Amino acid sequence: MSSSVSPLAPKTVPDMPVIAGVRLATAEAGIRYKNRTDVLLAVMDKGTAVAGVFTRSKCPSAPVEWCRVKLRGGKARALVVNSGNANAFTGKTGRSSTALTAKIAAKAVGCSEGEIFLASTGVIGEPLDATKFDGVLGRLAETAEPGDYLAAAKAIMTTDTFPKVATATVKLGKAKVTINGMAKGAGMIAPDMATMLSFIFTDAPIAPAALQALLKSGVEDTFNAVTIDGDTSTSDTLLAFATGAAAEHGAPKISRASDPRLKAFVKAFNQVLANLSEQVARDGEGARKLVEITVEGAKTKASARKIAMSIANSPLVKTAIAGEDANWGRVVMAVGKAGEPADRDKLSISFNGIRVAKSGARDPSYDEAQVSEAMKAPEIAIKVSLGLGKGRDRVLTCDLTKEYVAINGDYRS
Repeated sequence: MSSSVSPLAPKTVPDMPVIAGVRLATAEAGIRYKNRTDVLLAVMDKGTAVAGVFTRSKCPSAPVEWCRVKLRGGKARALVVNSGNANAFTGKTGRSSTALTAKIAAKAVGCSEGEIFLASTGVIGEPLDATKFDGVLGRLAETAEPGDYLAAAKAIMTTDTFPKVATATVKLGKAKVTINGMAKGAGMIAPDMATMLSFIFTDAPIAPAALQALLKSGVEDTFNAVTIDGDTSTSDTLLAFATGAAAEHGAPKISRASDPRLKAFVKAFNQVLANLSEQVARDGEGARKLVEITVEGAKTKASARKIAMSIANSPLVKTAIAGEDANWGRVVMAVGKAGEPADRDKLSISFNGIRVAKSGARDPSYDEAQVSEAMKAPEIAIKVSLGLGKGRDRVLTCDLTKEYVAINGDYRS
C-alpha cells in the first residue's frame, strides 16, 4: 500500500449498512505484509446465492479456477480473500493451497468445501503457504460480525491507496433491500469480464441464475469500461452474494433477471458497480488525473468501445495528460490504430468541452492558453466525434506518471 492517498480519492466514505445474513472479519496472517491485515473472511447464511465473473486470461490463478468450478453449485457460505500473494502461476502447489484453504474454511464455518469461495491478490509466481490460514480462519469465523465493510476493503488492498466501498438501498416489492460492495485494484487493470477483485453483497432474494445474468450484464459498462494500464490480471474476480434475508420482510423471491419487479434493483446494482469501478480508475497507480473518454458517431457501440480503449491505453495519450498537454495528435494516432472504421476528415476532438480539432484539422478557434488552463483540472474529459454513425461508448482511465514506473519497478522488492 502507498503511504499517500491518491488526490483523486473520494472526499467522503459512505456509511455501510448491515446486510442480514453477512458477517465479516479480518486478520493479520503474515502472507507477505507486516503489521497490517491481509486476510478477509465473509460468512453468509445458509441458502445464500452466488454469481461470478472472472478473468478471460489464459493464465488464470488457482483461486479463479476453483471459483469457476464451485460456481456451478450456485450456493455460498463463505468467502476467503488474501492480499500479498496472487496464488497464480503456482502449478500443482497453487491448486493444493486452494484446496487446503477451502478445507480449513469449511471446517471453521461448518459447511461443505463446495460452498467456499476464494480470491487472492498480490505477487504472481510465489507459492502461497495456506497453512498460515490454519487457526486464523477458525478465530475469524467465531468473531465475524455484520458490519465493518471498510476494514474488509482495507484487508484486500495491495498497491491501493484507499479502500473502495459503495452502497445503495432500494425497494424490492414491499421491502427495503441493501446492496453493499467493495473492490481493490490500482494496477494491472484492464478488466475482461470483471475487475481485479470485487465483492457485492445483498439481502435481496434472487436465485443464482438471475443473479448471474444481472452481474454479467452489469460489468459491461462499468468494470469492463475501465483501464489503468491495458494489462488484464490473472486474478480478476467479481463475486456477488444474495442472502435472501429480505424475503422475511416482504421482498418477492426473484427467479428471472427479466422480472419487471427488478427494475429499480438493477439500476441500484449497476450504480454500485459503476461507483466501485470509478474508484478503481481514481486509484490508478501514480494517478493524478481521472480521464473520461467518450467516442460518438462510430459505426457501432462495439466499435466505439475499441476506439475509446485504444485512446485510454495509449501511453502517449496518458503521458500527455500527465504533462497537462492537450496533444490531440496523440488522440488521432490512437483512433487510427484501433482498426475500426474512421474517416480522418470527419474527425473532431475536444478536451474538457473545448474543441481542439474539427473535420480533420486544428479547430479554427483554437486557443492554446485556454486549453492549457483546462488541462490543469484533476478530471479530464476527452470527446471524439467520428461522424460515421450512431455508435457511442465511454471508458474511464487515468494519466501515466513517473510514480507508476516507480511503483511497478519496486513491486517485488
